[in-house]
Amino acid sequence: MSYPVTRLRRLRKNATIRKMIRETEVNRDDLIMPYFVCPGEHVRNPIRSMPGNFQLSIDLLVGEVNDLVTQTGIDKILLFGIPETKDEDGSVACRPDAIVPTAIRALKSAVPDVLIIADVCNCEYTTHGHCGTIVDGDVNNDLTVKTLTEQSLTLAKAGADFIAPSDMMDGRVGAIRRALDENGFENTPILAYSAKYASGFYGPFREAAESAPKFGDRNTYQMDPANSLEALREVEQDLAEGADLVMVKPALSYLDIISRVKEAFNIPVVAYNVSGEFSMVKAAGANGWIDEERLIKEILTSIKRAGADLIITYHAKEFVLSEMRKGNRV
Repeated sequence: MSYPVTRLRRLRKNATIRKMIRETEVNRDDLIMPYFVCPGEHVRNPIRSMPGNFQLSIDLLVGEVNDLVTQTGIDKILLFGIPETKDEDGSVACRPDAIVPTAIRALKSAVPDVLIIADVCNCEYTTHGHCGTIVDGDVNNDLTVKTLTEQSLTLAKAGADFIAPSDMMDGRVGAIRRALDENGFENTPILAYSAKYASGFYGPFREAAESAPKFGDRNTYQMDPANSLEALREVEQDLAEGADLVMVKPALSYLDIISRVKEAFNIPVVAYNVSGEFSMVKAAGANGWIDEERLIKEILTSIKRAGADLIITYHAKEFVLSEMRKGNRV
């Protein structure tokens, strides 16, 4: 049937009907909140380009995560570290007393129900800001994998619930999986940053994590934004090596990649609504150019509608609190 017998607006005429047939809902269980942990005590350094986000010392991080869980019911976090000192290959992150494993132990003691995803990369820990060991002016893949594997094992021993390699080195998922299995962590899952693009949306994060490269760029290891078939190859390879979850990063300019990965593999897909995406919304909201709360919900809905099962987003806490204030189910 066609118009006038069929009138699609009939199912839009009031809020109750729209809710009744709504296809996509974002709720607290879909969301993962990122945090940046740094050395010291009572440290709360504002991140200039990411309003409302901070570098937090472990004591304040514990309080923030406890508030997240009790106020919103969000019980999943992604943890990044800013070390006291850096080195050439990131091995500082492999020590049991490194910033992230120390934070994990504190969180597990104080907020035992929170699920901790530990990011695994070297960019925060190297003097040059690249994601691995530099040989002849570029990141050496296999030397870097060795460091990432050692870092992963340290994080698992500290109590990380998920190991999340974000470096985009070839073969790192398989190497990490073998190391975990051989050391009694066969039940520790891996969330692989499988399709991580060389994006311009990462600028604010690099301020937050103090991880901007001191020379060159990351184009030899992160993916070309023009490619989609390559993303499917990356996901397929990571799954073959033992990844339990896969990620697409960034989210908004790569909704088609999220959709293609979900359709091709029918597995749980994580999407990272990254710092630049967050900061653009905050800047436009601060200038009164947009309805910020409305746009945040629209963005998160679009990411889930594209096929993401989980969304890492700096909007997580504010989104849930906003929905709760409005009396919406979340």
